[in-house]
Amino acid sequence: MHAFFRSVAAMIAMSGVAGCTSISYYAQSLKGHVEIMAARQDVGELIDNPSTPGTLRARMASASAIRQFAIDELALPDNNSYRSYVDVGRDAVTWAIFAAPEFSLTPRTWCFPVFGCVPYRGYFSKRSAIETAVELQRQGLDVYVTGITAYSTLGWSSDPLLSTMLSQDEAGLAGLVFHELAHQRVYVQDDSAFNEAFAAAVETTGVRKWLRANGDTAGLRRYEADRRRRAQFLALVSQTRDELRHVYDDSATSEQKRAAKIAAIERLRMRYREMRDSRWRGYRGYDVWFDSPINNAKLAATSVYGDRVATFLRLFDLCSGDYPRFFASVRRIGALDKSDRAEALKAADSCD
Repeated sequence: MHAFFRSVAAMIAMSGVAGCTSISYYAQSLKGHVEIMAARQDVGELIDNPSTPGTLRARMASASAIRQFAIDELALPDNNSYRSYVDVGRDAVTWAIFAAPEFSLTPRTWCFPVFGCVPYRGYFSKRSAIETAVELQRQGLDVYVTGITAYSTLGWSSDPLLSTMLSQDEAGLAGLVFHELAHQRVYVQDDSAFNEAFAAAVETTGVRKWLRANGDTAGLRRYEADRRRRAQFLALVSQTRDELRHVYDDSATSEQKRAAKIAAIERLRMRYREMRDSRWRGYRGYDVWFDSPINNAKLAATSVYGDRVATFLRLFDLCSGDYPRFFASVRRIGALDKSDRAEALKAADSCD
């Protein structure tokens, strides 16, 4: 319990020193986090308790094995994170808001103590997230609100497994645990694209290793098929972002840019439908994303979480799949000035 109260005290202190975000925002963040931490149940006790529903017991046993694998095989932190469980009673644990100008793909950023500046703002209350989104829209910004299934405090507190994480299959759950623990291993302030791509690389390599270790060849085939579709989806989005950059850099009037923006987004939807119905043989896993509104904020959010993963995977290969060496290499690159970081990652020709 002492560690729990220390983590709460740290968050209160953080809210007191912040000048860039209102105290009311930190209050809701603290309240939501404390409620989750207070509801934690020990995973081992859930497994041993005969009154635990069989389905939940099986998922906890799997999660416990995944957690140990993260330590033994991926060199991820051996701490109390993901050794407890919370049923949050909703489909998302938090809601993230992304915002961007009407004619720009550069997302707005918000700055926080410890975590630095990030291109989103998170809420434990969906209602509060929507209210903030409406206010940002009144300011003329494109806004995107999305539910989040997991989050990391970067080791400031013992992050629990969440019921929202269990909506995934075993590979998906492993990926979430590996991804969030990776943020505890390496985190660079003010560079979300770097942090998310690094964590995604650990997630990807870790899930492959987990599935191979368990002899799950069918699961590995499904996972690789999902990754190929993800890469093709990101390529479509990247193409549209390139088209929109040309639109926004043009000297046309606002009305002309607005019309060109709408046309580019409709071309994106058309290209997706063609790919879905031909190359993907009718796989509809991305329909919800394309059927809901698409704007600069949504396109920017997708860029943050997908653009640099391939470069980190290449660096992992240069490190011969050795996680401690990989982490050390990422830390060295992360220590460079932000302006040099992406180029150094791209140009790397050895692990060292």
